[in-house]
Amino acid sequence: MSKDKSAKIPTPQAVRGTQDMLGDFADRFQHVVDTFDRVRRLYGYKRVEVPVIEPTAVFARSLGETTDVVSKEMYSFEDRGGESITLRPEFTAGIARAYVTNGWQQFAPLKVATHGPLFRYERPQKGRYRQFHQLDAEVLGSDSPLADAELLVFADQLLKELGISEGVTLTLNTLGDAESRDAWRAALVEHFEAHRSDLSEDSLARLDKNPLRILDSKDPKDRPIADSAPDIDAYLTSEAQDFFGAVTAGLDAAGVAWHRNARLVRGLDYYRHTAFEFVTDRLGAQGTVLGGGRYDGLIENLGGPPTPAVGWAAGIERLAMLVEEPKTELLNVIMAVEDDLAIPAAQKIAATLRQNKLSADMIATGSARKRYDKATKINAHVLMSVRWVDGQPVVRTQSATPDEIAEKVQSVLKNI
Repeated sequence: MSKDKSAKIPTPQAVRGTQDMLGDFADRFQHVVDTFDRVRRLYGYKRVEVPVIEPTAVFARSLGETTDVVSKEMYSFEDRGGESITLRPEFTAGIARAYVTNGWQQFAPLKVATHGPLFRYERPQKGRYRQFHQLDAEVLGSDSPLADAELLVFADQLLKELGISEGVTLTLNTLGDAESRDAWRAALVEHFEAHRSDLSEDSLARLDKNPLRILDSKDPKDRPIADSAPDIDAYLTSEAQDFFGAVTAGLDAAGVAWHRNARLVRGLDYYRHTAFEFVTDRLGAQGTVLGGGRYDGLIENLGGPPTPAVGWAAGIERLAMLVEEPKTELLNVIMAVEDDLAIPAAQKIAATLRQNKLSADMIATGSARKRYDKATKINAHVLMSVRWVDGQPVVRTQSATPDEIAEKVQSVLKNI
């Protein structure tokens, strides 16, 4: 073994497409999560947790073997038992799997919400990472358009309470019921087949397996063909029209502005009725900040009974980019322990303050005569000094302005 002490061990770098957070952005991130948790309680959505890893089949069957997520972007590996495991690329499939395997049908309609990390192997760019984080809200076991409307009102209120609704537009479409969708799909296939020679290579691949995805192609070669394709409106059954009308009526009643986008689609066959996105021009090409739709066929795809469901997801990083810097929460008490003999007394005071729901910290290291100066530079409601005089601690406090917190601190001190 080399004894060269000058040889420097290289420091491992973060995995590409991941990020470390501290300070301002970490505060923004947490502000988004805290606001989501507060708003979801207003709507009666229960917190749910699902594993970060799932059998690969959960996502292959729910997202479709031919999608880019499954074929190119999933982090999948074989575990020691020989089972194919995947780091979750989205929440909905795992929640749907849990709904079936845990017998949660007994709670239907079930309103749940969660947040956490997801993983996709894709090119990192602004607002897009390989480990990213999402908020997620789902209603499982309801076929009512009221569920769709409520989810959209929930999302709209979340964006408003985050202070980012300005410049964000709710775009909305209907994919119809199964009969409507099948008729529209057949018309689209006929249209695209007539222009097969002019389609891009990606769209040709989608034509057989996922033709609706051609409608949102970004390839300039495809745009004239996609733009001239028939809309779904001509193929909607009366039941599908009524469903969409009930969703939009619910939005109007709640005062939620929306814009119809007849080209907004979801490619997989289990999607039905409502599809939606909240979009902005403030994040460059990554303009969608929240999106979702109704997926009445997904749980059946996973081997469960036919179960209607609807949900949405939002990228926490993207939302955090849009929010203003949250106000820094002031520390209630900062203590300067100006004598080492007073440290035990200061520790007792700090513990008692915290037990009484008052935040507290202390400066008790370094030069004793400089501790007070350091404490004065920390923003807090109350500045406290603790000294050791004649064999006992002496506590002095001062507050910039007498307020409820200062009064509570004094009350706690009297009882120590």
